[in-house]
Amino acid sequence: MSISSSDSVNGTQPKIRPAGATELSWCKAVPGGTGITVLTILLSKPPDTQFLQNALQKLQICHPILNSKLHFDPVANSFSYVIPPNPHIQIQPFDLPSTSQILRTNFPDDYASASVSHFHLILEHELNNNSWQNPDPSSDTDVFFASLYTLEDDKWVVALRLHTSACDRTSAVALLKGLLGVMVEEEGVEMEKGKDAEVSLGIEEYFPSGQGSKPFWARGVDMLGYSLNSLRLSNLNFKDAVSPRLSRVVRLKMNAEDTRRILSSCDKNGIKLSGILAAAGVIASHSSKRVPYDQWEKYAVVTLMDCRSILDPALSSHHVGFYHSAILNTHDIEGGEKLWELAERIHSSFENSKSYKKHFSDMADLNFLMCRAIENPSLTPSASLRTSLISVFEDRMIHQSNKLHQAIGLEDFIGCASVHGIGPSIAIFDTIRDGALDCACVFPFPLHSREQMQELIDDMKRILLDGTT
Repeated sequence: MSISSSDSVNGTQPKIRPAGATELSWCKAVPGGTGITVLTILLSKPPDTQFLQNALQKLQICHPILNSKLHFDPVANSFSYVIPPNPHIQIQPFDLPSTSQILRTNFPDDYASASVSHFHLILEHELNNNSWQNPDPSSDTDVFFASLYTLEDDKWVVALRLHTSACDRTSAVALLKGLLGVMVEEEGVEMEKGKDAEVSLGIEEYFPSGQGSKPFWARGVDMLGYSLNSLRLSNLNFKDAVSPRLSRVVRLKMNAEDTRRILSSCDKNGIKLSGILAAAGVIASHSSKRVPYDQWEKYAVVTLMDCRSILDPALSSHHVGFYHSAILNTHDIEGGEKLWELAERIHSSFENSKSYKKHFSDMADLNFLMCRAIENPSLTPSASLRTSLISVFEDRMIHQSNKLHQAIGLEDFIGCASVHGIGPSIAIFDTIRDGALDCACVFPFPLHSREQMQELIDDMKRILLDGTT
């Protein structure tokens, strides 16, 4: 285990804890390309690099898991978090020539055609910058990296890249709010946890009594059910299942009026935004395949739910780590389904699974099956490592801009995670920003092409708007 001399100054020693079961699954998934969490922030005013670095180090003090390094033990085939006593993140700066060279090299067609913004391309570059690809037992790897890119037209991009085992979507939102708060010199209480802040534990350590276990025979039956169902699942058409994969992103954006109408319809029908987004995705995907009418196909939808409020003890939304659970439901589609009818089916299936506590009881099953698929890609169609059609988050993220954000030149931000290892064909990261829907839709490329996914997202948008007129 590598420990720098500065970590043991004055007798202080790093804290060490083993990765929990769900965290371990992410440690196995990230080397293959799924689970690189990225938050990119577009600014129109040059940030003070030293001030920004101090802010990030303050975040590491408040949330020690962000200050950790991943240690791999090849003998036990396990991972642990090594948390030095002092924050150590360093911002890597890229001037304009360096940024341009990165974009030209990695995105020659998109860069030349200017079909995708340079801010967007930096997000994709970061999603595919995998510092954890080859775990090395002789050298521990940080879970948190930061870069500052200079763009043309006096624009700058702050990019935060994190290992998903240490940062789920709720954590990324807390980081965004905390960082913006420090940048505008707000002293949010979420940032004031002190140098003795505890190292957070894995989600399994907070399960309510008895809810994470089930009889051995029941676990066997459920795992058999998941396995058999996976063999019957339909997928979005694959374009290239052979070439090495990367993560790419397409954005689904709506204006505030259309968003208000959709959210109002959700409230009227008692369905969350996640349900209607998943329904539109399934309908658009089935339609894109041009299958004969009445030919049934089965699609898997994964809904990710933040468990913090139902853990024991309950955790706040500012408790950084990975505390989401996945619920997988399958749905038979024949074509011609109405948007709200399918949304109701998806919503009801998810709520029924929640009522049986499957977000806790099935967590170990899904982690096990995910790891088996990572080890044996041939268990998935065309060795694609696709385990579902679409993934959505149960609860929506809301961001409201203010004058202080304008003062620092905040123009845009995107937060999402890579999926080009194991995962869905479409992973939707939704935000209601200043009343308008903005979704980052991440997909594996070239398994699916950018053109294919843009057409799919455009169709999803049409379906959503037609269904709420």
